[in-house]
Amino acid sequence: MKNSTENKSLSQLLAPVDPKASLAQRNLQLIALLDWVRGDGQSVEAAAGRVAELVGLAEQSPVLRERLQAWWQAIMQSVDITMLLADFGFAQRTSMVSELAERLRYKLLPTNPDTIDASELFMSALHSEFDARWLNALDEDLLNRLSAVFTPEHEQTEGATRWHHALADAITYCAGNILATGFAPELRLRMTDEMREAQPFHELLSDAESLRVEVLHPLRTSNRLDATVARLRERLDACRNAANSVYTHFEDNGISVGLVFRIRQLRARILRVRELLECLLSPKPAVATTRLMARLVGVGLERRSLRALLTANSSLLAAKMAERNAETGSHYITRTPSEYVSMVKKAAGGGLVMAFTTLIKFWLYTFAFSAFWGGFWAGVNYAVSFVLVQLLHFTVATKQPAMTAPAMAAKLKNIGDEGGEQAFVDEVTHLVRSQVAAVLGNVLIVFPAVLGITLLLARMFGHPAITEKEALHVIDTLKPWGGSLLFAAFTGVLLFSSSIFAGWVENWFVLHRLDAAIHYNPRITRSIGAQRAMRIARFLRNNLSGLAANISLGFMLGLVPVIAAFFGLGLDVRHVTLSSGQMAAAASALGPDVMHMSAFWWSMATLPFIGALNVLVSFYLAFRLALRAQNVTGVERSRIYRALRQRLFHSPLSFFAPSRANV
Repeated sequence: MKNSTENKSLSQLLAPVDPKASLAQRNLQLIALLDWVRGDGQSVEAAAGRVAELVGLAEQSPVLRERLQAWWQAIMQSVDITMLLADFGFAQRTSMVSELAERLRYKLLPTNPDTIDASELFMSALHSEFDARWLNALDEDLLNRLSAVFTPEHEQTEGATRWHHALADAITYCAGNILATGFAPELRLRMTDEMREAQPFHELLSDAESLRVEVLHPLRTSNRLDATVARLRERLDACRNAANSVYTHFEDNGISVGLVFRIRQLRARILRVRELLECLLSPKPAVATTRLMARLVGVGLERRSLRALLTANSSLLAAKMAERNAETGSHYITRTPSEYVSMVKKAAGGGLVMAFTTLIKFWLYTFAFSAFWGGFWAGVNYAVSFVLVQLLHFTVATKQPAMTAPAMAAKLKNIGDEGGEQAFVDEVTHLVRSQVAAVLGNVLIVFPAVLGITLLLARMFGHPAITEKEALHVIDTLKPWGGSLLFAAFTGVLLFSSSIFAGWVENWFVLHRLDAAIHYNPRITRSIGAQRAMRIARFLRNNLSGLAANISLGFMLGLVPVIAAFFGLGLDVRHVTLSSGQMAAAASALGPDVMHMSAFWWSMATLPFIGALNVLVSFYLAFRLALRAQNVTGVERSRIYRALRQRLFHSPLSFFAPSRANV
């Protein structure tokens, strides 16, 4: 729908413009005038033409020109333009959570034209990407004429105008914020020793104030001004380098999203000072001012974007989680026959543990818990089992993809190097056969193990381990047309989520140096002894990621279906190893007659697809995260796919068993 102001003539639009109008009315008149300039938002040339029409009409009518100047001065005096220049686009608080809430407010609540906040008025008046385009399209001659129309003659002849004062104030304000952030303990303690000793932030405010004096002083000389500007630029570079040095601390000491947010804000303020300097010192002030306004339009769009905030400030955390998972995931990729056999043995051990997990799950049904407590104790069962698998150095196949995907993505960094493409194809081959070995090791052990245990229990107690009704329910829920494939894909999402949670927990542990705290804290060492404290600290440092992944996955498998049912979503989980064990229990309860049931064979045929979806979905999500976190771009995907097809055609068995050449 077109804006109502588009159909008005310029004379009608300017008729109510009154410098003596109320604050809200003056702001609304400004918004309406810019709506008219914008038009339908389709043609930049048309918008520039409307600006030229406005300038031409004001030049022809001295009365209108005088009224527009008084009206514009009234607007500029009622709002604080310095805050727009210095603070627009920056968070008012140094917390990403607070900034997230602020952006939600911008999105959900209507704007208020009755405001002295220049930033709020700016976002109401220039709120679209089209505004930046038509502002940039205005040529120098038109901008000079526009400036002359809205600026009183006495200001045009002054050495330092109100605009120069606003720019100088904005630079001083930004410098103060940079100084405060640079002195924040969480940043200062993470800077390198060299940067702390250089003290780049200490003289920043003094340099900004020196610039202010040189710009606004009527007797300034160009040599002194140039020296002052050069000194300020060098100071800003030093402050930026000091902030960048904090990133090296992240490599070994973990990442805080809040800290990343503050560093990004600091670096953005340094860039803002540079932009303000360019505008202040430009020989073409009208052009520089308009280009600055156009950039601020883009800042305003980003200011309202939740996605931009989350993406920008979580990318480093995602990178660190991907890096930590890549280190773990590389251990799950087998490359030689001996490693392949070792993986099968570990998977067989995992399958044996999961056999008891399956039986305990059926045993929990006998207690007739409520939905929540049934899900909770099922989660405890899964979590304990997964942790036991970890501590025994066994493996559960479906937990590997989310860990191995980042290791795969790391290989893409060198895809352009000589041999990089072949190395990546080799890694895919190693991963596929490792996954096949792990799935087969789990399933081929859990099924006969559950079958044997349930037959033994039936012989000991005189009745099947589960009832016939439960057995038929298991078979019915695993049929391919009953939603099993959808639930298997959803389980893949949970598997990926557990790896993300594990990376976050390990990063949090490292960030707060809890291993050192446990190792050296006097209260802890007095309570349990120095040697035991050291062993606990070392154990947690080496195993916390796995423990977090296993425990979180267990509780997600148990509780997420219950929570989803509460909201009426009808989601469930299908884990290939657990489902295989459940089918074995069902076959044991139904006896030899199960072999003649078509539903049983349909459900058995679903198991490979459940395993594939568990693996593929979790791998895909982790792989995408790793690609984005590691900034892998420009990869020639068609070339990679062609190389994979060639490997599959010429050596298909390499995806399922290691070559003897690798011994």
